[in-house]
Amino acid sequence: MQYGICNLSIVPVRFEPTDSSEMVSQLLYGEHFKVLEKRAKWSKIRIAFDKYEGWIDNKQYLEVEEEIYTDIHHSTPKFSSDIIEFIEQENKQLLHVPLGSVVSSAKYLNANFDGEFMQGAHPKENLISTAYRFLNAPYLWGGKTPFGLDCSGFTQMVYKLNGYKLLRDASQQAKQGEPLSFIEESEPGDLAFFDNNEGNIIHVGIIMQDNYIIHSHGKVRIDRIDHSGIFNIDSRKHTHKLRVIKKII
Repeated sequence: MQYGICNLSIVPVRFEPTDSSEMVSQLLYGEHFKVLEKRAKWSKIRIAFDKYEGWIDNKQYLEVEEEIYTDIHHSTPKFSSDIIEFIEQENKQLLHVPLGSVVSSAKYLNANFDGEFMQGAHPKENLISTAYRFLNAPYLWGGKTPFGLDCSGFTQMVYKLNGYKLLRDASQQAKQGEPLSFIEESEPGDLAFFDNNEGNIIHVGIIMQDNYIIHSHGKVRIDRIDHSGIFNIDSRKHTHKLRVIKKII
């Protein structure tokens, strides 16, 4: 088994080993993973944090020894807490890294980070203030940063920054936590899931106070939520059908 670490700011994780393939997720600086298969130009990886699999360009990561992978895996990560931060690399050049990068991995890359970070588990009420950091970020399928992210990437990163693990896709996240029977039972920070006409979970957002929800739909935005689903305050119509509300914390 081979192991790797992301040594660039953002790396696309693709469905197939080609640049034209769909981006299904992203690696952020400092994230570690297992290399399941290595070809001439591409590697299939399994991300340690959420076990998500996909293909990345061999030029966009650094191979590490199993001991380093294990050390990172069993340590409490530090995540950059500003929209953009800087890593000073060994050659003294600066590397821009986005919110949520694993800056505690810098030492394994002979780099230095001295900015603000988040570490460990934070109170549930901190989730909403973290979610606001992504407000107005554009929707991007497979994205996980303030410069573009999808609905489940948004919820995963908000929880991750506060020390909690969510899986990558909305359908996977919907299998986590405890289901609630009514919106009235929910608290700010709980997750609401929405399905399509076939009953498949296709969307997720974070419950706020007073029947509001923050979610990524076109951009990270705040809308109303009721027993039917999400009511878009701009179009004045329901856009997503509510399936279930889950309490993760």
